[in-house]
Amino acid sequence: MHASPSLPLLGRTALVTGVSRRRGIGFAVARTLASRGASVFFHHFRPHDLDQPWGGDDLDAVRDGVREALVDGARLGDASADLADAAQIPALLDAAFALTGRLDVVVCNHARSGGDGGLLGMTAERLDAFWDANARSSLLLTAEYARRVSGAGTDRARMPGERGERTGPFAAPRGHVFWMTSGQIHGPMRGEIAYATSKAALAGITSTAAAELLDEGIVLNTINPGPVNTGYLDPETTDRPLDGVEETLAAMPFGRFGRPQDPAELVGWLASDAGSWVVGQVLTSDGGFSLGG
Repeated sequence: MHASPSLPLLGRTALVTGVSRRRGIGFAVARTLASRGASVFFHHFRPHDLDQPWGGDDLDAVRDGVREALVDGARLGDASADLADAAQIPALLDAAFALTGRLDVVVCNHARSGGDGGLLGMTAERLDAFWDANARSSLLLTAEYARRVSGAGTDRARMPGERGERTGPFAAPRGHVFWMTSGQIHGPMRGEIAYATSKAALAGITSTAAAELLDEGIVLNTINPGPVNTGYLDPETTDRPLDGVEETLAAMPFGRFGRPQDPAELVGWLASDAGSWVVGQVLTSDGGFSLGG
């Protein structure tokens, strides 16, 4: 199928995780993919948001917001799942594949927030909670997706350094996967040891995972969206002290923090045929914030 320039994802289906709030990056990604022609199945886990200062959004309003971005003929579906529980991953993929019978794009946008801390106060339980929700779930979701697309089983084991049997060459990618990391690759994230550790794991393993997935014709990239204000930088819904925020904002190259649409545009392009030559990269989309002004 050859997609038109105006609808580069026409006829394709995307799964976007972590789409539970209209102010979130996941919501912007889902709408962007829908506006480019994709059918969209999105995942949410509202109980997590209810424990945060920003609270839970109206899921019907979230659905309506994604639905209004769909093009004629595209479909929409959604499901709740706690992806920290590995047993819930297969059912989520079952539902996503069932929407149209295919799944071309997987965006692992979900993340655990809240309850973090500094190094001296860190506990094994806290580290495990962030690892399970952020890193382990993305790895296992990606692995299960790749097995279904390639038809490979779990017995395709590899010795250290061993290359897999490449099933290509491929005229086009069989799928696109996106992970989300954070700014720990550019500087310290004080008081977020568990979160930064789990996200650093995804950034650090990107090239290795991408090389293995490429043997199956699947393209993986990781996005660092930089400081995107999804509500956590607003006084009424913040989860951190905001001392110095105005000075930081004034020093931003474009005079603003990121908006959810900023990384969403990058994902939308990378998921298309035009962006498919970019493989195995950790891409920072932060308006120059990491350059230090």
